[in-house]
Amino acid sequence: MGSLSIWHWLIVILVVVLLFGRGKISDLMGDVAKGVKSFKKGLADDDEQPHKLEEQPGVTVDVESSREKTKAT
Repeated sequence: MGSLSIWHWLIVILVVVLLFGRGKISDLMGDVAKGVKSFKKGLADDDEQPHKLEEQPGVTVDVESSREKTKAT
């Protein structure tokens, strides 16, 4: 019993294609590829531009009060 033969995999693939159709599977794979590409782009953007709050005009951050709030909860 252990591993599946090539015939088992062919039958499984055939059933999946019959149930979902070629169009839905290719659309799904395209969406997955877009998601991976977007994720990689997001990671690359984080490395290039570190977040610096003190350089943004009009933004003030009260670090002490935010620490007190997290200690209280």
